[in-house]
Amino acid sequence: MVSIKAFTVFQLYQDINSLGLSGVNFQIHYSRWQNKSIQNRLLKHNKRQSMIHINELIIPAARKGELPVLQELIKQGADLNTKDEKGYTPLIIACYNNQLGAAKLLLEAGADVNEADLGGNTALMGAAFKGYEEVAGLLIKHGANLNLQHGNGGTALMFAAMFGRNNLVKLLLEAGADKTISDTRGLTTLDLAIQQNNEEAIQLLQ
Repeated sequence: MVSIKAFTVFQLYQDINSLGLSGVNFQIHYSRWQNKSIQNRLLKHNKRQSMIHINELIIPAARKGELPVLQELIKQGADLNTKDEKGYTPLIIACYNNQLGAAKLLLEAGADVNEADLGGNTALMGAAFKGYEEVAGLLIKHGANLNLQHGNGGTALMFAAMFGRNNLVKLLLEAGADKTISDTRGLTTLDLAIQQNNEEAIQLLQ
């Protein structure tokens, strides 16, 4: 059974999430709703929902970087490695959307840094693909496996080289990423950089 406070946070989040509100808008609405009489009325009108399916809320909260909601969900015991229909975890979603604060919160609470989606993509691969250096650095700091391969054999380093994220190429190499790994076609990161005419990455990889 969740507390009235937690219930109010979750129900409020469900309500305003349907309206597409986030960030400052969420903070404003949350502040307005922190009223005991409103909490009691809300609990009364939603008695049948007093057991909130908190695992259904943590991924959208991570996507939007709603830190107050994430903090409450973590406190209430939400599964930090729960997955949606595509296999995305809260951490993968947070990292793919450049939500550094959410990613940090999830990692410090014990989220699996190496969990992968249905295609074998990890949070680090997503950060490398998108070029999010701070997020990638955070994942590396928390022990991300630099050399995991997705379904086609690609690594985070390969993503960075293919999409011109050369700051990530440098970061991953400095952290010890293996540049000799081949994908399912037998191509290395250097091969992929050459294919893309990524001259900077070629220099870093030679």
